[in-house]
Amino acid sequence: MSIVRHDILGDIECVRSLRTRSIRLVVKRDGTLRLTIPLFATESQAIAFAESKAAWIERTRSRIAKAVEEYPTITRIERERLRREAHKVIPAMVERIASRFGFTYNALRISSARTRWGSCSSNNDISISLFVMLLPEHLREFIILHELCHTKHHNHSADFHNTLRILSEGREAQYNAELKRYRIPKVEE
Repeated sequence: MSIVRHDILGDIECVRSLRTRSIRLVVKRDGTLRLTIPLFATESQAIAFAESKAAWIERTRSRIAKAVEEYPTITRIERERLRREAHKVIPAMVERIASRFGFTYNALRISSARTRWGSCSSNNDISISLFVMLLPEHLREFIILHELCHTKHHNHSADFHNTLRILSEGREAQYNAELKRYRIPKVEE
């Protein structure tokens, strides 16, 4: 691997590859460029290829910068505070909602999952991300209700959605739309 300092495009990582059959260009999360170069191509050909993609590179860098800017972050200390709060609040909330609607579940786990708010296993083990503590209470309750509905319907079938829609008093679509405005934060290391 070599680094080429380009006056307009900035630093470009140039990597030779036996497997690639064409020049590949990637804009990395930090904005730097990575060129994967096949054996038959020269480094100057690869740089010329990157220069021909300057407009695309700028659009991609802008899109990445905007996404990074919009993505929430919290500190490890804040995460631990959320964990303690979740362990105090979530078990009682799950029990209350399960009792109200006649659901039973096997076990409850508070996780630090960052890809989903909750899940339900085939054994009816419920897992709720500690990051639900960042949501308004009605959305926390909706996520718990969603996972409890999975104890009856282990899929997203019409029966599942019908049950969830009825139990959420017809607000399933509204709550799902609201949830899309929230993101599970990244934890600063």
